[in-house]
Amino acid sequence: MTGRLARASLVALLVALGFTVPAPASAATAGAAATSCYGGAVTVHYGDVRDFGPYRTTSRCTDINMRVIGGDADFVWACVQFEKTGVCNRWTKVGWSWTTIATDVLDGTKFTVPNGVDLEGSSATIQIAF
Repeated sequence: MTGRLARASLVALLVALGFTVPAPASAATAGAAATSCYGGAVTVHYGDVRDFGPYRTTSRCTDINMRVIGGDADFVWACVQFEKTGVCNRWTKVGWSWTTIATDVLDGTKFTVPNGVDLEGSSATIQIAF
């Protein structure tokens, strides 16, 4: 039996027995889930404040991500400073594409991204997705 035929037979059997069978996720649904993290990104400018935040992580992302979107800086150095520890996790070079600056962060975790580190340029506008 082919995979498609076997699935159809199994679904028919489950329905006949009174079970509800969910429809498979579409590619559009999977794509929307993947982009929802970045869809909630905040935009900030280097030099505006001492630290970006405080922010609280959300269920949109399991990681904290950052990218440069404007200015003349080719990249910036970034870290995440969690309220609980008060220290930066690790310094990461962030350019014009999304870069993870903290991984596997629990929902509701309070954090800041320190501002004021040297830029590779004179200005930068960045986005932070969490």
